[in-house]
Amino acid sequence: MSTYITNVRVFDGEHVLDARTVGIDGTEIVSVGQQPPQDAELVDGQGGTLLPGLIDGHVHTSLEGLRLALAFGVTTELEMQGYWTPEQRAQIGADDEIADVRSALLALMAPGGHPSELMGDLGDHAPDSGGWTMPSVSTPQEAVAYVNARVAEGADYIKVMIEDGAVMGHPGLPMISTETLKAGVAEAHRLGKQVIAHALTVAATQQALDVGVDGFAHLFIDQAHTPQIIAAIADAGVFVTPCLAVSASVMGGTGAVLAEDPRVERRLPEPWLETLRGTFNTFPDGRFEDVLGSAAALRDAGVDIIAGTDSSVPVPSHGGVVHGASLHHELQLLVRAGLSPQEALRAATGTPARRFGLTDRGRIAPGARADLLLVDGDPTTRIGDSLSIRTIWRRGTATAAH
Repeated sequence: MSTYITNVRVFDGEHVLDARTVGIDGTEIVSVGQQPPQDAELVDGQGGTLLPGLIDGHVHTSLEGLRLALAFGVTTELEMQGYWTPEQRAQIGADDEIADVRSALLALMAPGGHPSELMGDLGDHAPDSGGWTMPSVSTPQEAVAYVNARVAEGADYIKVMIEDGAVMGHPGLPMISTETLKAGVAEAHRLGKQVIAHALTVAATQQALDVGVDGFAHLFIDQAHTPQIIAAIADAGVFVTPCLAVSASVMGGTGAVLAEDPRVERRLPEPWLETLRGTFNTFPDGRFEDVLGSAAALRDAGVDIIAGTDSSVPVPSHGGVVHGASLHHELQLLVRAGLSPQEALRAATGTPARRFGLTDRGRIAPGARADLLLVDGDPTTRIGDSLSIRTIWRRGTATAAH
C-alpha cells in the first residue's frame, strides 16, 4: 500500500514547489502533487515542510554515528576518512535504522603527516584499535598503487591530505609532494573517481588546485580570502565543503548553544553532548568572520557549496561537532555567512547529490529514493526550523522523532 504525505510545503532539493502532496510506494517516491488514491495511507503534514533526506558532505563515521545521523534526518553521510569492508557497506545499505554511507576509505597521507598527529587524543577510538593502521605514500608510484588499492576496495571517491599542521597545533607536519599528489589525482581520474582535498590554508588550497582536485573537504581558515583565490576556485569548477562549525571549533568555539537546544539535547547521549560542548581550539588566533566572508565570496562567485560537519568520534578535544545535529548547525552558519535558507538547504540536498553522482537521492521527484524529512515550520525561510523534526523516511521506512 502506498503512503501519501499531504498538506506539506515541498522543497525538492532545489526549490519550493507548488505541490502539497508527495506519494511513496515501497522504497521510492511515486508522485509529487497528485491526489492520493483511495486505498493510500495518509500522513497529514499539518502545514509543515517536506525535505529530501539530508546529506552530510564530510564525516568520519561509525555505526553509532550513522544511527545518530538518521535521528536528525541525515539519511546519507559522505565519509572522508575511515574504513568499511564491502560486506559492512552492503549491510549498512540495507539497514533502514541508520543513515546510508559513501566513503573515500583511507586518504592519501604522508608518512607521519596529518591526521597522525591527532591519533593520540582518540584513546579507544583510534584506528589501530580497530584492527587496521593508516598507510601512507611517499612517491608517485606509491600514490598510483594506493589509489588502485582503494578503488579495488570499493572507494566511491579519493581523499588527499594537504596539511602542514599550521592551524592544527602541529606546525611542520610532513606533506605529500606535489609530484606525488599529481600522480595520485591523475590515477583517480583515470579510474573514474573524483578527488577531494583536505586543505585548511590558502597555500594548501592553491596546491590542491594545481594538482587538479575536484572538490574541497574544508575551506581555508588561515587568512581572509583574496579575489585571486576565489577566482581560482571558481575557474576550476570545484566544489567546497566549508565545514564552518568545525572551523569555529578549531578557533576555540563550541557547539554548547546547540547542545542546550531541547530538540538536540533529548536526542543525543551524554558523551555526544559533552563532545558538542567541546572544542579543538588549535588556532585561537583565527578570525571566524573571515571564514564566513570567504564562504560568502564563494557563493557570490557561483561556486557549489556543500554542507558538511567533519563529525567523527565522541571525544571533547575533537569536539564542537557531532553526527546529525551539527549538520543543522552548519545550515545556520551558512545562512549567517549570507546564503539564503533555500541555498543552505540545497547545500545539504541537491548539490551534494549532483556533485557526488547520487542520482537516486537529494531530491523529491518521482523515481527518487524515498529518503525524506518532515519538519514543523518553514526552514526555507527560517533555517532553524530544520531541527523541528517530526518524521524521517529512509527508503520509505518511517521513523517518528522522539
